[in-house]
Amino acid sequence: MCDKKKVFALGPREKALISVVGFTLIVAVVMLIGSRIPDSAIMTDFANINQAPSSSHIFGTDWMGRDMLLRTLKGLSLSIWVGIICSLSSTCVAVIMGIIGPVFGKKVDAVICFLVDLVLSIPHTIVVILVSIACGGGFRGLVVGVAITHWTSLTRVIRAEILQLKEAEYIKTAEMFGKTRAQICVQHMLPHIVPQLIVGTILVFPHAIIHEASITFLGFGLPSHEPAIGIILSESMKYLTSGQWWLATFPGLTLVLISLAVSSVGRNLEKIIDPAAAYKI
Repeated sequence: MCDKKKVFALGPREKALISVVGFTLIVAVVMLIGSRIPDSAIMTDFANINQAPSSSHIFGTDWMGRDMLLRTLKGLSLSIWVGIICSLSSTCVAVIMGIIGPVFGKKVDAVICFLVDLVLSIPHTIVVILVSIACGGGFRGLVVGVAITHWTSLTRVIRAEILQLKEAEYIKTAEMFGKTRAQICVQHMLPHIVPQLIVGTILVFPHAIIHEASITFLGFGLPSHEPAIGIILSESMKYLTSGQWWLATFPGLTLVLISLAVSSVGRNLEKIIDPAAAYKI
């Protein structure tokens, strides 16, 4: 009996794998369903305005009779897309900054460290708002603003890895054989930091969608005609005093849950990639 229990016992990495698959499927399903909801499904219906959550409208309806469940799913899908684009953009910036600093000399490295400290010293929300306004607002301004403020943490991780790699024997051997700095970066250093890039990109995602929602909530992000979570929350503030609590509660809660789910994927993926992290106490 004990032997059977040992056979079916799951270790930390197996549990992490199950968690990654489960949460990834949840996020993918939300994204797929939200992207396939037609605009006609969230049109105004003044015969069903301000309805509390019920079996016919699980998340209730708003002041224009629109189904809040459909609006929330469509808004989450849009937020996920923004998070993906911002995460990938931030990762690209982090890779460039994290590699060229240690590889191209102390002066370049000092400039990169100064830029990292500069970005970290200013609240992200203020920077995103200023960049969004400078870029004309909307989707482009929001993506640029979030992308250039979320590369710093990953840059520090990559820079630390590159500094260690510079002292490795195979890197010094490649230099002796006459390989250029660019060739060494692409052929030897970049493949080594792929696990850090994957985990770092995923962990940037929750920050990106939370900042997207907050900036949109303040009126500096996505345009008002988009069914974004930030816009839904901003509009619902006018009606909370009249007792329509569901207008903000469900969209805000689902945004937090999606952020936590993606963050869990990143943490558990690190356990799968790095065995030491899986058994860390």
